[in-house]
Amino acid sequence: MPTPAHIRLNALCPYFTMFPLDFPTHHLAQARPGEWVLDPFCGRGTTNFAARLRGLPTVGIDASPVAVAIARAKLVQVTPDELVAEAERILAGPEPADVPAGPFWDLAFHPRTLADLCRLREALLRACDSPARVALRGLILGILHGPRTKRAPSYLSNQMPRTYATKPEPAVRFWTRRGMAPPAVDVLDVIARRARYSFAALPPPVPGRILLADSREPGAIPAVDGGYRWVVTSPPYFGMRSYQSDQWLRLWFLGGEPTVRYIHEGQVSHLQGEYQRDLAAVWRSVAARCRPGARLVVRFGCLPTLPCDPRQVMAETLALSGAPWRIVAVTGAGVPPRHRRQAAQFEQTRPAIEEIDLVALLEE
Repeated sequence: MPTPAHIRLNALCPYFTMFPLDFPTHHLAQARPGEWVLDPFCGRGTTNFAARLRGLPTVGIDASPVAVAIARAKLVQVTPDELVAEAERILAGPEPADVPAGPFWDLAFHPRTLADLCRLREALLRACDSPARVALRGLILGILHGPRTKRAPSYLSNQMPRTYATKPEPAVRFWTRRGMAPPAVDVLDVIARRARYSFAALPPPVPGRILLADSREPGAIPAVDGGYRWVVTSPPYFGMRSYQSDQWLRLWFLGGEPTVRYIHEGQVSHLQGEYQRDLAAVWRSVAARCRPGARLVVRFGCLPTLPCDPRQVMAETLALSGAPWRIVAVTGAGVPPRHRRQAAQFEQTRPAIEEIDLVALLEE
């Protein structure tokens, strides 16, 4: 039985499309040993971590490098001491070759903190194939930016949100108006404290992997012995398009440019009609890898500014897939707190639309 300490790893890195852990764990409580669990829009890997808690083999797929790096860290087996020792080895290495400069970087990180961060970045870009390095990379994404506290710092940056990175120009204006200089943060100290919290008590490892891929593409979903029995997921809400620009700082740490890119590559289309066809393609590919009787569980919602009935949209996507998915239940999931809603990144004046949980079975 998982303890509170076992679930700490799930909070390794905040990510604004996350759903609560009890959503997948509730449904997977019915799973039998050895049944494979798939999430074709895995985000930060909450479904995959729930599968690990239940001792179930699991596969996650996402088109975001940030999501994949976080989710992979939740399937590794590593001790806090091993993780901290790896960070110490890297930080004892040579000076970084590439340190970004400019008003944002001058105010976002103290020079010593930024140098250590770049040293870690360059080492993890050269090699990130050991459990300790996979865990370290996910941990750093979680501490890269966030609020300042009066206690020992938990994040490396000047004042910033945890779930997404402020764009450079408004961030500089904010810090300048308030006279906020970046704190000198001891990077290794923050890593060590977070490692001992998040990795102190891990659930037993399970077979599984997290893939950087687009679930709409043919062949993106790997086959597993016997086929998937459970698919628990939450696709991008219709109209939610800011995944890449809002995660620009984490994308930089993973090898991207030190600037914001306002692009939507690899994302589900958010044009009416195309959105339904994109999701239909995913449900079709998923069905091809599932066994008869497989259960599809979907948490879904719409942005208040768009004319969208979540029940109707999901029914349309399943019908368009041409796969024998039969809807057996649709229930209201309520309106979660703003920090848990995919719509929360938009300043909305209209009331939120209730999210739904849809369950469908794959018939023969």
